[in-house]
Amino acid sequence: MCASASSSDMTESSSELLSRIRVHGAVPRHIAIIMDGNGRWARARHMPRVFGHRSGMKAVREVVEGALEAGVEWLSLFAFSQENWHRPETEVSALMSLLEEFIAREAGELAQQGVRVRVHGDLSRLNPAAARAVDRVMEQTANGTRLGLNLFISYGGRAELVRATRQLADDVLAGRLAPDAITEEDISARLYTAGCPDPDLLIRTSGEQRLSNFLLWQIAYAELFISGVYWPDFDRKALFGAIGDFQRRDRRFGRVNT
Repeated sequence: MCASASSSDMTESSSELLSRIRVHGAVPRHIAIIMDGNGRWARARHMPRVFGHRSGMKAVREVVEGALEAGVEWLSLFAFSQENWHRPETEVSALMSLLEEFIAREAGELAQQGVRVRVHGDLSRLNPAAARAVDRVMEQTANGTRLGLNLFISYGGRAELVRATRQLADDVLAGRLAPDAITEEDISARLYTAGCPDPDLLIRTSGEQRLSNFLLWQIAYAELFISGVYWPDFDRKALFGAIGDFQRRDRRFGRVNT
């Protein structure tokens, strides 16, 4: 079932929503977003898919600034999956160019705003220019303390778990860890998100109701919010609406409230 903002959320301005969020407290520490719908947004406007991807860059800025305003500590954005490598070469090349463009344009501002960027995934598949851009933004924003921004590029949740399992197997073979001593914490420590709290809220745009192989371990207890808005139209008001919905949830983590 798609989650939707309340009728009051839709009529209020972004500043009014933000004020209500701050009054209610309980802002999610970590929000993860599956950014979906760029292609359909472009097609509805009779434009090529890359036009949608470029417009989606503006939504990234909106959501980052909204997360900073709301006091979110961590923001994780699913930008490019391992499966996306199977798209037409022209689209993949355009996406890599947009990644370089985004970093060149935004890295300085992100650093000034106190955002620390971490990029996760099989980065060995990036072309040299994109790889250099990724290294540059992580180095340039390394001292950020207001918001941790995780960008997932060439990423797959199952591949991440296979990677963690191999590391555990290496530790067992080396005698550093006994098989019967492996804990959930041992697995978490070998994921890309080690040191980062699990997401409290997972947002997916475009109305699709699937996880698409994103953060399969980490979202075990995340609240899900499905927005019918295509990613290029998802702005800070939409983010605040999702946070407001989160604040109205009763999170029990398998327990019974007494």
